[in-house]
Amino acid sequence: MSGRPDSDTPSEIAEELTEARRARWTATGAGALLTLAGLAASGLRLTDPAPALVPAAYALGAAVCALAAVLGSRGRTRRALWLLIAGVMVMAVGDQFD
Repeated sequence: MSGRPDSDTPSEIAEELTEARRARWTATGAGALLTLAGLAASGLRLTDPAPALVPAAYALGAAVCALAAVLGSRGRTRRALWLLIAGVMVMAVGDQFD
């Protein structure tokens, strides 16, 4: 055997690729779902007599989550996760003004 002792076997490499693919799909799906939820909440709050800051916060949070979905689809799952957290926090702050 001429390979290095710390080299990965083909099955380990395939498992890592599957895990990375699953992380990309999860980040993309969660970002898309949170984007739709934020846009729906923004649309519903536009019809209520709420302050203008509330629908704007939901829309901004949805935009951040959409950016996270794009980054997640490109393999930037760590950044996508942090952006998802930030987007949900922006939406939560907007909900507190309601």
